[in-house]
Amino acid sequence: MAQPDNKKFFENLTGAGKAIAVLTSGGDAQGMNAAVRAVVRMGIYVGAKVYFIHEGYQGMVDGGDNIKEAKWESVSSMLQVGGTVIGSARCKEFRTHEGRLKAAHNLVQRGITNLCVIGGDGSLTGANLFREEWSGLLTELVQQGLIEEDAVQRYSALHIVGMVGSIDNDFCGTDMTIGTDSALHRIIEVVDAIMTTAQSHQRTFVLEVMGRHCGYLALVSALACGADWVLIPEMPPEDGWEEKMCEKLSATRSRGSRLNIIIVAEGAIDRHGKAITSSTVKDLVVRHLGFDTRVTILGHVQRGGTPSAFDRILASRMGVEAVLALLETTANTPACVVSLCGNQAVRLPLMECVQMTQEVQKAMDEKRFEEAVRLRGRSFENNLRTYKLLAHRKPESELPHSNFNVAVLNVGAPAAGMNAAVRSAVRVGISEGHKMFAVNDGFEGFYKGQIREIKWGDVGGWTGQGGSLLGTKRTLPAKHVDKIAEQMRKYNINALLVVGGFEAYLGIMELLAARGTYEELCVPMVMVPATVSNNVPGSDLSIGADTALNAITDLVSWNVKSATTCDRIKQSASGTKRRVFIIETMGGYCGYLASVGGLAAGADAAYIYEEPFDIRDLQPLPVLSCLCLCMSLSRNENSNENYTTDFIYQLYSEEGRGVFDCRKNVLGHMQQGGAPSPFDRNFGTKISAKAMQWISKKLKESYRQGRVFANTEDSACLLGMRRRALVFQPVVQLKEETDFVHRIPKEQWWLKLRPLMKILAKYKTSYDVSDSGQLEHVVCNRTKESDTSSAI
Repeated sequence: MAQPDNKKFFENLTGAGKAIAVLTSGGDAQGMNAAVRAVVRMGIYVGAKVYFIHEGYQGMVDGGDNIKEAKWESVSSMLQVGGTVIGSARCKEFRTHEGRLKAAHNLVQRGITNLCVIGGDGSLTGANLFREEWSGLLTELVQQGLIEEDAVQRYSALHIVGMVGSIDNDFCGTDMTIGTDSALHRIIEVVDAIMTTAQSHQRTFVLEVMGRHCGYLALVSALACGADWVLIPEMPPEDGWEEKMCEKLSATRSRGSRLNIIIVAEGAIDRHGKAITSSTVKDLVVRHLGFDTRVTILGHVQRGGTPSAFDRILASRMGVEAVLALLETTANTPACVVSLCGNQAVRLPLMECVQMTQEVQKAMDEKRFEEAVRLRGRSFENNLRTYKLLAHRKPESELPHSNFNVAVLNVGAPAAGMNAAVRSAVRVGISEGHKMFAVNDGFEGFYKGQIREIKWGDVGGWTGQGGSLLGTKRTLPAKHVDKIAEQMRKYNINALLVVGGFEAYLGIMELLAARGTYEELCVPMVMVPATVSNNVPGSDLSIGADTALNAITDLVSWNVKSATTCDRIKQSASGTKRRVFIIETMGGYCGYLASVGGLAAGADAAYIYEEPFDIRDLQPLPVLSCLCLCMSLSRNENSNENYTTDFIYQLYSEEGRGVFDCRKNVLGHMQQGGAPSPFDRNFGTKISAKAMQWISKKLKESYRQGRVFANTEDSACLLGMRRRALVFQPVVQLKEETDFVHRIPKEQWWLKLRPLMKILAKYKTSYDVSDSGQLEHVVCNRTKESDTSSAI
């Protein structure tokens, strides 16, 4: 890959002579190990000494063996491990001046003046206080004769960079904290399992999830599973909620549903500050409705298990960004926290974020609940707004009557999350007063007349279903455009919502080109990208890609465990034989799954079409000489016509005789199947809701003299996630951005992650830091773009 044209290359930054320490503090969160690994390897890569501080601040205070230099191999095979391998502990002593004096002495003895702290707001606040007191602490140490006077000059400033590790996602300034997505995976796994038994027995289940002060987990899991009711601390229900909830549950049952799901955050309260517990809700349902009701309290299950692909990638990116921030810091740089905004890493002043987080709690204590929701940020607001829109059906008499008919269809290959998008479109459309029509089997079903009206209850339970319940085909409309126009006239279709991949993009353009011949096609059209390949121009992310990445990382994790088990069996007979796994991913000519999946899985190489490679790149890698049990290589299916997966497998099998053995896995359609991840469920739900609201606006704008007529470029759009915002882009304007031969965008943001993957695998390469996070202010960050809905 050609080097970016900018002056600020990674090799110009050096950590020579610097010492960086990394610690995890507070509660554990899945993904912390990925962050630790990234800090260690990036730090060593730039020439810095990197230290582990075991057991959080307690280890810093106690010193001794709790502070150890980390080697490259120290973080091998920890990417897929949950919790934190360097330990975390609550430390009362660090809250005292004497404790911080001991900690300063232990750091100065090792020349450490750069701290990377992974924890919650309490841990980060403590780090900032430590930084502010640093010079005074050193002066005291000199007065006590514990350090020399020149040490005050050499170690005059302590630099702090934070990363937020918290499953509750309760820290302001970032869309997602490390561990949140994995916790959602645990919750949704339980909910999906519970739904089957609930349907069998016609039961109501009350689930209590973590969130003592923040309702993010409860809210997003409710959105992801289509729960009937959710109770969160930021927005307590209005007085009389008990009757309203029971009416809602009863109405759902009367429409044929065999189950009810109620999700309660552990910190849920009513408007008067009284706690609402899961047992309270159960007793209420039994007393008023007599439903068979069960309570499930998830507890620390939510903290456990392996980190999701999202958390591994997020933590790895944040860990590298934290090291870059420490390299660039000066004596006047405030302590910062590395955050995620949309799809971009940003640096925010730590105490601005902490203060805003504290403002949320203050607003809740003072019963200013609307303000608390606003302070949580746009992502939280959008989740709450979308949940209310989809979960609570208005009576027919209260719905507006638009007299518009909107059709929704899936086009291309199936992608997990398509059904969530269709459900969202149908329910938002009905709420807007439209009559919704479902088209089966894409454009092929369209021209064949496989069209039917679809109602609110028809899409119940769709969010957790994989594949496409409407059916989807790759057929393009051009050859049958006359029949499609005929069907649009027959059903009086006034707008189209197309959920799909590259074929959907091509299909919209073909319909747009035929507008001059068929007036029936002069209607608002919008496409929502849904493809595991993530190769649609105009969007950084597509529905289904996250589920596919999790399929890849799950397989790699399984392979690592398998290799470990096999090696243990072989040890008595053949010693420590290594193993290489070669994994082929989907993606056609798009290397997104291979590259980002490789980063999430800790692969040693990823071969893709976008970055040409030759036989020299297939030479045995340096990692084989390290003490690791397994190496993994990922390759996307069309990366090279000659260097196929079979060729690479045979090459490594031959060259590795007596040194390592080789295994290959072709994931194939496994990446398209299975239940959608929480990210894909919620991304599909929110992006589709926004698309339907755009359609409603365009229908009103284009309704003239008793009919809809829309033939401008901006009436046929793709709704995509660009960096920090969801943006509607006319498809004709995306032509220049598209490589139609290879079905990929000409520029792909994720290519900037490839050097990061290589650095973490010990390759010598350049890393472009021109797009790295710059110090911003938290208030500006929250209001900069129209919608930062990329994070779930």
